[in-house]
Amino acid sequence: MASLNKVMIIGNAGADPEMRFTPKGAAVTSFTVATNRRYMTADGENKEETEWFRVVVWGKQAESCNQFVSKGDQVYVEGRLCTRNWEGQDGQKRVSVEVVANRVLFLGKRSAGSFPEGGELEPGDLPAD
Repeated sequence: MASLNKVMIIGNAGADPEMRFTPKGAAVTSFTVATNRRYMTADGENKEETEWFRVVVWGKQAESCNQFVSKGDQVYVEGRLCTRNWEGQDGQKRVSVEVVANRVLFLGKRSAGSFPEGGELEPGDLPAD
């Protein structure tokens, strides 16, 4: 049976991206994206909710994101959800869900542009969980 894991979000970068490199030299950049939802309650009151997403980008695209995305920039992110489990320094088990992007587009005030598709890694390039 077929399955699908695809996420598309449009929002604003919550902070400047942070880039690092794996021991094998693969670039990985992470940043947060905030999306807003406006709605009216049954009482007629306007409300707004903000949802935060952690975005991870690999390879050449990671380098482009690090160079061109800044806090507040509006971006379109397309990718897949990935769940990570780890144990914190306090011994507590932790879980985080992130969007592993395969496409990032500028939508903001700068000239609209696309980062090249890609970011595919060899299995040995992935960080150990």
